[in-house]
Amino acid sequence: MDSWHSRPQADLFQELDARPGGLTRRQAEERLARYGPNQLEPPRRPGLLSRVMAQMKDPMILVLLGAAGLSLAASRGEDWLDAAIILVIVVVNNIISISQEDHAHRALEELRKMTSPHATALRGGAPVRVEAAELVPGDVILLEAGDMVISGTLVTAGRATALVTATGMDTQMGRIAGLLLEGETQPTPLQRKMGEISRSLSFLCLSVCAVMFGVGLLQGKDMLGMFLTAVSLAVAAIPEGLPAIVTIVLALGVGRMADRGAIVKKLPAVETLGCASVICSDKTGTLTQNRMTVRELWVPAGGHRRDALLAGALCGDARLEWKAGAPVSAGDPTEGALVVAAAREGLDRNKLDEQWPRTGEIPFDSGRKRMTTVHEKEGGGRLVLVKGAPDVLLERCVSGPRGPLSPADRRQILAANEDMARLALRVIGVARRELSLQPRKLESGTVERDLTFLGLFGMADPPRREVKGAVERCHQAGIRPVMITGDHRATAMAVARELDICRPGDLALTGPELDFMPQEMLEEDIEKFAVFARVSPEHKMRIVRAWQKKGRVVAMTGDGVNDAPALKAADIGCAMGLSGTDVAKGAADMILTDDNFATIVSAVAEGRGIYANIKKAIHYLLSCNIGEILTIFFATVLDFRQMPLVPVQLLWLNLVTDSLPA
Repeated sequence: MDSWHSRPQADLFQELDARPGGLTRRQAEERLARYGPNQLEPPRRPGLLSRVMAQMKDPMILVLLGAAGLSLAASRGEDWLDAAIILVIVVVNNIISISQEDHAHRALEELRKMTSPHATALRGGAPVRVEAAELVPGDVILLEAGDMVISGTLVTAGRATALVTATGMDTQMGRIAGLLLEGETQPTPLQRKMGEISRSLSFLCLSVCAVMFGVGLLQGKDMLGMFLTAVSLAVAAIPEGLPAIVTIVLALGVGRMADRGAIVKKLPAVETLGCASVICSDKTGTLTQNRMTVRELWVPAGGHRRDALLAGALCGDARLEWKAGAPVSAGDPTEGALVVAAAREGLDRNKLDEQWPRTGEIPFDSGRKRMTTVHEKEGGGRLVLVKGAPDVLLERCVSGPRGPLSPADRRQILAANEDMARLALRVIGVARRELSLQPRKLESGTVERDLTFLGLFGMADPPRREVKGAVERCHQAGIRPVMITGDHRATAMAVARELDICRPGDLALTGPELDFMPQEMLEEDIEKFAVFARVSPEHKMRIVRAWQKKGRVVAMTGDGVNDAPALKAADIGCAMGLSGTDVAKGAADMILTDDNFATIVSAVAEGRGIYANIKKAIHYLLSCNIGEILTIFFATVLDFRQMPLVPVQLLWLNLVTDSLPA
């Protein structure tokens, strides 16, 4: 039914036998068995016989079978050894190819399970994190920015509660997918390149074989014998094992990358990864541990710590829990640090929510760099709380604890911000505003103004221990590490210097400075900058394109919805597996299961090894094949009485000394 959205909620709940508190676990299990998993049907795999016949259509296999038939015909069935060996080669080739197909299919299935999206559903009235495949009609789900409501779409901002009306192939995307199930799988770019190499080599080899066949006839040698020798030599000379070798090498590399925490979604991405020369990385959680702790709290003259702590605790979505008498948080690490800091001062977030119920919010946005919540006050009225980047927040403040903000007050606040940033602290500012009534429409331009500045929180997020070594490996391998962050310039530079990302002579550039810099100038000067601070997602796109304009292969990390365009634009998009949104993971070529910069470096090293192995295999095959061609060619031209290698020996050499070792 396509009119679900236009019908009353009560009718929908009744028809789907659901309730606002969600299904029970037992109901969900029963419906999952009835409706099936919430996923699209994969393309139908051909049966074993069809796959064997598909292998038999390969031109090289047809040549081998033709040679076997000619061998039997020439000996009138008496000399069957040549034909038997050829048929054994065909069977072995089929077994290897089909086994590799099965292995690749299993690997892709495991990859699909590992990267499957998740959803938050109400089960028995409580929110539960489940795989999206387990959702069923009648489920009530909680949505926030970055989630996929309808497959192929995303929530860009805000929160909502939704009722699931259809899943799997019954959805609009499922109907479209049904039309695509019969589509053929296209060869990958790497496979196409290998095909071009094989065709060029095949043409060269066959030309040599044709010349050899003609010379043999002119010398009066047996036509059938020369034909069999020419066919065998052609088969031996053509690197028919090259596509299988490339696929096996890539599959083994992908497996090793997965063991190290890097899930590669597409095999050709491994080749590109090995060519990466620039890694643009976010700071928080990737270069650092993403374990925020409030180290400093600064309030202006006349201000009170309690007011700043109250604002920091309420203006956010982190949850407070108590374990062994100590406060711990769940949710965003930055917001969690504020909640824990308030709890240590006696302000329990759970009790504050009861005293100051939230009546509205403007969610955090990377473009605005701030978040706003509205709370009900005792006795009437509303309290507006805003937290965000200090320099951005200060522009909307008109007063402080003692009255209007003077230029000297503003300089003092910015100086305190700068001092904390130089200590590698991430700084968050908080402000408030009181209203008599709930705003009719929550808009940034009307609510986030005329604010009273309350204070600054300085938070520390220590670098990961293994990152500095990974950065050093980057420099040694000729890879340029670049930090891109929304943090203050001084904070970013302090961390970048500690990790050796920023070296003597390297510069930093901020988002506002980027806004006034033409793209042509950025492309010309991009190599001067090791740190980009206070940037927006649009800036990330410009940075990626500037590096690409320099001829660099760029790997880019990201976790948010707004990072998806930059991940897509980069040569290798790396999404965060722990903190990343489903949208970011969908746009990326690789997913980091541990959100760790060192994992990217290890994956690049693995990619370079794979690329080198493929080149070695090609060189090895060519050297073997050229040796065989020249041996038989000169033996024919020089009119040897007996050939150095008979057809069966050529085929045996091709199998044992060429393809398997390669």
